[in-house]
Amino acid sequence: MAEQISNATARLELILGHKRLARLESACVMVLGLGGVGSNCVEALARGGIGHFVLVDADTVEASNLNRQAIAFVHTLGQRKTDATRNLILDINPAAEVKTLDAFLLKDNTSTLLDTLPCPDVLVDAIDTVSAKLAAARWAQERGVYFISSMGGANKIHPELLKVSMLSQTHDDALARIMRKESRKRGLSDFRVVYSPEPAQEVLAPKDAEGKAAQLGTMSYIPPIMGQLIASDIILHLTSLNQSEENRA
Repeated sequence: MAEQISNATARLELILGHKRLARLESACVMVLGLGGVGSNCVEALARGGIGHFVLVDADTVEASNLNRQAIAFVHTLGQRKTDATRNLILDINPAAEVKTLDAFLLKDNTSTLLDTLPCPDVLVDAIDTVSAKLAAARWAQERGVYFISSMGGANKIHPELLKVSMLSQTHDDALARIMRKESRKRGLSDFRVVYSPEPAQEVLAPKDAEGKAAQLGTMSYIPPIMGQLIASDIILHLTSLNQSEENRA
């Protein structure tokens, strides 16, 4: 098996070179939330050479996840998302180091729970709750950890409108608007986000639908592309290939 996968990163090395690839292999990325955005981000990072992962999620894989999550297959239904994602990573790179925490992050427990885990080089916020997203941003900024957050992808259909930018540069995104306002109130510094200015599509929910089923529709490709965009930003950051862009921002 080792001989079969010995050249797994050969294509990456052609672009990155040995030193940058080694930097990725030594880097640790923590991902909060392993849904459509988070799981696809993890897959891209594992394929992109990241060698150490910390995964946080308390959910299990459900049938409703099959349309967008990298870990959702018939054979993974009912599995913990942390377990399914660990298996995905190790199936790509058996040498990767993966630590997991099965927990829901809330504004009051985020700092305490994350402090029990290895401090990463990068923190990815792919969770839904605004208060927990803000707590994650504060945790990262207080520890000097590079932070990137996913804004809203529900009810959107145009992937060409997705953007990576600083939060302060976002527009026409409801979640980003709330995050800007609440970040200012809390004195948080600016940080990277993936967002879309696309107006939300009207939801055609069944009459008996409730909760997310009645409000949040998701195309199969929007969350995966958001996850891939986050992964690209991380890899370019860790290899200093987007340093000039970050400085301009």
